[in-house]
Amino acid sequence: MKKLYILLLLPLFIGCAELQSIATQLPGGAYGVTDNEIALGLRQALDFGIDKQVTKLTKEDGFFRNELVRITLPAELQKVDRTLRDVGLDALADEGLKVLNRAAEDAVKEATPIFVDAVKGITFNDARNILLGNNTAATTYLNQKTEAQLYSKFNPVITNSLNKVGATQVWSNIIDKYNSLPLTNKVNPDLPDYVTNEALEGVFLMIALEEKDIRNNLAARTTDLLRKVFGLQD
Repeated sequence: MKKLYILLLLPLFIGCAELQSIATQLPGGAYGVTDNEIALGLRQALDFGIDKQVTKLTKEDGFFRNELVRITLPAELQKVDRTLRDVGLDALADEGLKVLNRAAEDAVKEATPIFVDAVKGITFNDARNILLGNNTAATTYLNQKTEAQLYSKFNPVITNSLNKVGATQVWSNIIDKYNSLPLTNKVNPDLPDYVTNEALEGVFLMIALEEKDIRNNLAARTTDLLRKVFGLQD
């Protein structure tokens, strides 16, 4: 870690052009990591996370069979699910949950081009802050750069998917009935909005898992560039 701090403090004392000249001349085993390599290494780590983890979510049951990101009912409505199961209607309860997760799986297919553009935009200053950040700093960066755009892409896909199977109307009626009961906490009746936000949370959770692995597991650094860049934070 000490060598990284030294490298990152250099800009305080010398100009950018001089820093680049020094960085490119340093031996690879010491501080010889250029600003471009740091940015490329972080881009590669995010690309791996997107390719390895987000792609899983687009497959059938990518959400539904993944306990980490499986979309369930809002806490206030889980009693509906329990009631169905208590009277032996497990299959119906599963089907109700499955349509929510299928909608998320459909929507995530829209994510990759947005992520690719965001990853390409990582600058040296971004990369330096990310590398010095916590275990999910790169994922946080990606979230901040893409969340609004992803929501606008996900929401109509999820709405269409839920409408195709009649889920929106069914759950809207249930939620409206629940909200009309006295002494209950009101629930967001916008099912597509709920599923969209849950899907976004799941996507970034999976990318974060990959980032943590690359930061903390030497074996996960499967390229020379990843080993070189992330070796600076060790």
